[in-house]
Amino acid sequence: MAAETVFSTERLRRARFAVAAVFCVHGAVTGSFATRIPWIQEHAGVSAGQLGLALAFPALGASLAMPLAGAISHRFGARTALRGLLALWTLSLTLPSLAPNIWGLCGALFVYGATAGMSDVAMNALGVETENRLGKSIMSSLHGMWSVGALLGSAAGTVAAHLGGDARIHHLIAALTLTALGLAFCQGVLDVHDTPDEEAPPRFSLPPKSALIIGAIGFCGVFAEGASLDWSAVYLRDELGSSAGLAAASTTAFALTMAVARLVGDRVVDRFGAVRTVRVGGAVATLGGLMVVLAPHAAVAMAGFGLIGLGIAVVVPLAFAAAARSGPNPSQAIAGVATITYTSGLIAPSAIGGIADATSLVFSFGLVTLLTLGLVVGAGVLRPGARGAAASARKDGAPAKSSGPVA
Repeated sequence: MAAETVFSTERLRRARFAVAAVFCVHGAVTGSFATRIPWIQEHAGVSAGQLGLALAFPALGASLAMPLAGAISHRFGARTALRGLLALWTLSLTLPSLAPNIWGLCGALFVYGATAGMSDVAMNALGVETENRLGKSIMSSLHGMWSVGALLGSAAGTVAAHLGGDARIHHLIAALTLTALGLAFCQGVLDVHDTPDEEAPPRFSLPPKSALIIGAIGFCGVFAEGASLDWSAVYLRDELGSSAGLAAASTTAFALTMAVARLVGDRVVDRFGAVRTVRVGGAVATLGGLMVVLAPHAAVAMAGFGLIGLGIAVVVPLAFAAAARSGPNPSQAIAGVATITYTSGLIAPSAIGGIADATSLVFSFGLVTLLTLGLVVGAGVLRPGARGAAASARKDGAPAKSSGPVA
């Protein structure tokens, strides 16, 4: 446990805004990268299948590096750890665009994923600590701020792509800017430390059986998110012949609907309940997937990606809320769901690339559409077990990212 320190209400309020800004910076890196994937693919001279292979390396890097984040925070304190890890993440944005070939791209994305995972763990741990000190839920809004950051990053990337800008220059400017902003925002977060005699947190725990079914729902939502975020621009360019600027704009449309839905999602869940919200969201995402697969031109596909983002936005927080109610050890269940959902988000881009290389991108997104349909079918596992649980889903789901990064 973190050593107890009494913070004033005003100090906690400032810390909340600071950690929200950190989430925004983290998301901006992802958005900046995603919109320039077509440029990076062309510059490195890789096929869709090779790109899919390269996009598996962030998952490998994150899986190997994430356990280190807890030990780093334990040794240096939460603020110092976050400051260093976030700076490594923002600066790693420059690496993929410098890759001259498939092997260089794999190495760059390994580092990119490792720094992403460690900084994500650190910022979420501080988000949960701030939430606990405030005594009210803030994690849902932090998720929304991550999406806002991804939107801002993808919007800037869209402009750069439309102007035909070199991604190496674009990413260097973005990395330096985001690093400066991140370091400034980190000054405002809580500076908490573990007690001197406390051991470092465990590095891995197997998910309990109660988390597997709930995790499957999270898997469907996060797989669709990862696939859409990393492949929407490529889809419009390769399948519909769109310009670089218009292709990048599809990523922006997806990020926009995700951000809006996450920021207002708690109110929707409080009114309609978790099961109905996910079922309707799954239906909306399925409609979006069908529009992508059947799109005769770019505008329809862009609208489809937007609907996918709208439909899957609240799936992960609700999966964590259900996990917390699923067994005698809520923290272990939440950790299990976190492992499943985060793994889904990391493997989705490479899986889409591998399937596209064997068949086509259209077929790949047909499978994504089937997964979103799974949300409609399986939403019942999120049903609250007690009266009023749906209304408290926001609070229960608040630590959604505390056990591992889920973007």
